[in-house]
Amino acid sequence: MENKVLTPEDRLNSLGFTLKPVRAAVGNYVSLVRTGNLIFTAGQGVDEFHGKLGRDLTIEEGYLASRQSMLNLLSALKNELGELSRIKKVIKLLGFVNCTDTFTEQPKVMNGASDLLVEVFGEKGKHARSAVGMAQLPNNTAIEIEMIVEIED
Repeated sequence: MENKVLTPEDRLNSLGFTLKPVRAAVGNYVSLVRTGNLIFTAGQGVDEFHGKLGRDLTIEEGYLASRQSMLNLLSALKNELGELSRIKKVIKLLGFVNCTDTFTEQPKVMNGASDLLVEVFGEKGKHARSAVGMAQLPNNTAIEIEMIVEIED
């Protein structure tokens, strides 16, 4: 019996996630830029979670929002690469959390995205990260994340 190696897409499916079509840009920019073997993504918000962490949304809802944002980022990467297995290493995440001025749990919110990357990519999904609070984000989205990945040619 042959051992089948699970692709990142297989892992996403086993977790109950399906990648949606790439979200349309809402301005004069592209969803990602490739230079050499690095891809820099534009920030991806979410369609479902709106409002401020610490007032309108719980940490648990923020965690789910960051997972949704990461799924949007993975959709953009899959659209560019064809296969997520071409990702050699997730380098960096930058997470913007729409929150009250007294909210200090941005890292717990961003764990949703970070945990998903490790579940899908294993060691290749471990990354550097910044999680910062923002006074407001476009369309009152709860979170926006951008990332840098290294890819295989």
